[in-house]
Amino acid sequence: MDVILLERVAKLGHMGDIVRVKNGYARNFLLPGGKALRATEANKKHFESQRAHLETRNQELRDQAAAIGEKLDGQTFVIIRQAGETGQLYGSVSPRDIAEAAIAAGFDVHRNQIALTTPIKTIGLHEVPVVLHPEVSVNVTVNIARSPVEAERQAKGEEINVVEETNLDELGLEIGAALADAGGSLGDR
Repeated sequence: MDVILLERVAKLGHMGDIVRVKNGYARNFLLPGGKALRATEANKKHFESQRAHLETRNQELRDQAAAIGEKLDGQTFVIIRQAGETGQLYGSVSPRDIAEAAIAAGFDVHRNQIALTTPIKTIGLHEVPVVLHPEVSVNVTVNIARSPVEAERQAKGEEINVVEETNLDELGLEIGAALADAGGSLGDR
């Protein structure tokens, strides 16, 4: 199906381009989202008459997104989740969770703007892209931790998931020394 793009669509084209897309993509995403019109003669004429208005509206939306992006770029959001000792989350952090954290911090971000390809399943600091407008994208840092104290330690750069390895030889020497100080041995029972 041929469509006329009403705004820039990633990996497809810019405003005013006539592109051929699969029918399902057009019917389920582009047309309902107001991102495109069917490329009929009537729609081509309608688009040309409305082109200046659409470009002005697109510029206004881009400017608004750029203003929000300047404030949002580089922000860090803390999300507290339960996790095992190895740092594996018992659940996951999805775009909805990140959007809720951004909204709680006072930013106007919708979950569809969070460009997370797969849910986050480990604690730590994660860079997440946020697409505010097809032409405006910023990165935020999501600090996922088990507690607020752990989140502060992660933010400072401390390694949280380090499990100390115990050398059994040293442990045996320490136990032997403790028994010697106590005046006993393992054989005295």
